[in-house]
Amino acid sequence: MTVRRSLELALLVAIVLCHAGCGVAQLVGGMAQNYEYEKKVQRFAEYDDLEGRSVAVVVDADMATLYEHPHVIRHISENVAGRLNQNVPDIRVMNPQNVLVWQHRTPQWNAMPYGEIAEELNVDRVVYIELYEYRLHPPGNRWEWDGVCAGSVGIIERGSILSDSFSDQFNVVGRFPGRRGIAREDASADRIEMGVLHEFIQQVAWLFHEHEAPKYPDRYRGR
Repeated sequence: MTVRRSLELALLVAIVLCHAGCGVAQLVGGMAQNYEYEKKVQRFAEYDDLEGRSVAVVVDADMATLYEHPHVIRHISENVAGRLNQNVPDIRVMNPQNVLVWQHRTPQWNAMPYGEIAEELNVDRVVYIELYEYRLHPPGNRWEWDGVCAGSVGIIERGSILSDSFSDQFNVVGRFPGRRGIAREDASADRIEMGVLHEFIQQVAWLFHEHEAPKYPDRYRGR
């Protein structure tokens, strides 16, 4: 083999190794980035004054939502109440069934002053959830899934000087499956609905107790 041929071969090998090295570096970098996206971090409660309190969870929604999804209030109230009972020390959560009965038997309860709601339910705190959006499809497109459950979460503190106003208020949006373009035939309505309710309920409950949450919620895929 001539010297020139040897140099050409060595150069070719060097180029191939360089390209392979770049590919490996990109692969390793991508894996590291994906690992970072899957990380969870410890987060504190946004509102931490339910501990040792009597609490009622009250959920409200407009008539159009209730007509299409008559179970949604019961499902959210029962599951948020259950999570609070499990995760907030010494909390005394009012039976969600009793809250629902009170709502049913009290005409225009949602027009009452907030402080009066707490008095009527005889609890220290009311977690008041008002849904303003609930859907399983993109607006005007029933051929794709794009579940959204969104609502305001306000806290009523019985006996405070501002009992007729929320002592704190948060906006919560649950989405499922978290990305657009899922065709109708690729999932069932039950699956989408259970997913979006789970996301919303979890985020509401997280407002009130310490928990682990995704570091990058928009990129987290470990559902």
